[in-house]
Amino acid sequence: MASTLTDAPRSRTPRKASRTPGPPGAGRAAAWITRMPLMPALVFMVVITQLPFVATLAISFMDWNALYPDQRAFAGLANYGEVFSNADLRSSMLTTVMLTAGVVLVSLALGLVLALLLDRRFRGRGAVRTLLIAPFLVVPVASALLWKHALYNPEYGLLNGLLTAVWRLFGSDNPPQPDWISSMPLGAVAVSLIWQWTPFMMLILLAGLQSRPLDAVEAARVDGANAWQTFRYLTLPHLRRYLELAALLGSIYVVQNFDAVFTITSGGLGTANLPYVIYESFYKAHDYGQASAAGVVVVAGTIVVATLALRLVSGLLREETS
Repeated sequence: MASTLTDAPRSRTPRKASRTPGPPGAGRAAAWITRMPLMPALVFMVVITQLPFVATLAISFMDWNALYPDQRAFAGLANYGEVFSNADLRSSMLTTVMLTAGVVLVSLALGLVLALLLDRRFRGRGAVRTLLIAPFLVVPVASALLWKHALYNPEYGLLNGLLTAVWRLFGSDNPPQPDWISSMPLGAVAVSLIWQWTPFMMLILLAGLQSRPLDAVEAARVDGANAWQTFRYLTLPHLRRYLELAALLGSIYVVQNFDAVFTITSGGLGTANLPYVIYESFYKAHDYGQASAAGVVVVAGTIVVATLALRLVSGLLREETS
């Protein structure tokens, strides 16, 4: 009986579904349709933030004084040369650097101490944390007024009141009544800013402390490490990125401070920083070109610091993800 042979099934290669080409520009139109909900926010951001900066940048290249409106002319880089060559502006830059560095470093050290204390468990920790955060929530002008009148005032200020009480406690009838703002003007401004920005540093460092690997800390304790060794070799290296982030963010905000200088000293006694000099050039001297050039310099420095801060934040996020 002859065997019937069946044909082997043919292997068919799958055919790609043929796409009918749409009308030209259909993909681009679809992409714009998906982006349309974001357009109002984009337009708002450009109008509110970028257009004023572009106008400031354009004015910084002009010789424009409101007292002489008919003498406006293109000045090139003359305003920027004036910013870096004027003695008062150079002094204000140095004051800005000193004030920013002092406030950031001291508030960072105090914030680290407070964060280490709040990292421990004790009764009433939530209430203590809320009270320590409170100075950061006070309006900057109100904070400066509080320090100027309630604390620094030589006649009825709290500091001189405490000094009088301590002096009389030791039997002296002539307690000193120093004028704190006149005797230490830059220090008076710095102390008010340190009081305001220490809670900000504390919050960032407290978040870093609470993200520590507890198993490593427990292993160090089991191995006989004391509190200082644990802090030096485990806690401090872990907090390095958080310390850098707090310092960078604090520098961005403190370098732009105007409220404390204007309210406490009115820019006198060597406390005029660059934002206050910009205010004087714009509103008192009416020199729009020079004030705009100084403002662009401040923005450029802030952008550099902000770029470093953003890179640091992205590095922290990558470490947390990994």
